[in-house]
Amino acid sequence: MSQIKLIVGLGNPGAEYESTRHNIGFWWIDQICAQTNSKLKAEAKFFGFSGRLNSYSEEALLLKPTTFMNASGRSVAALAKFYKISPESVLIVHDELDLPPGTVKLKMGGGHGGHNGLKDIAAQLGTTDFWRLRLGIGHPGDKNAVANYVLKDPNRDEMRSIEENIDQSTMLLPLLLKGEFEAAMLKLHTKN
Repeated sequence: MSQIKLIVGLGNPGAEYESTRHNIGFWWIDQICAQTNSKLKAEAKFFGFSGRLNSYSEEALLLKPTTFMNASGRSVAALAKFYKISPESVLIVHDELDLPPGTVKLKMGGGHGGHNGLKDIAAQLGTTDFWRLRLGIGHPGDKNAVANYVLKDPNRDEMRSIEENIDQSTMLLPLLLKGEFEAAMLKLHTKN
């Protein structure tokens, strides 16, 4: 049974992107760092900010790629190869257009659904068999508006739902680290 050894939050570097929907993965990692007093530092060889999870009995690494979303795989692959972490032990936390704000889903493998970060990670790892924590941001309703939508800030109601998602899903970390994915999915997917 695989356990999560690397947790990657996807986003774009730079102050202009900090509060945009596409950076929800960064927010998730920031919350984990705050809850566990874990510290990330810039690591040029991993093209991002990385560090050890400072809590729980299981060992895991945290990563926020600074390659911009479309090249996230470069960062993920560099760190995974260096520490010999298999794709099945990687959890990618990312924004999900196909889920409304307030919805979180955990899944193994699957397609990229047009998400360029996931597309690049799959290409760099050579497989789609990695875990994804999909945090809903909703869809603008028009596929031509997607690029603009993900690079805009959520409104206040959406933000409240997103923050609840992050709070709820970060509590599953101990289960994920132990490889108890069924239990984590049950908790996540049966909320009221």
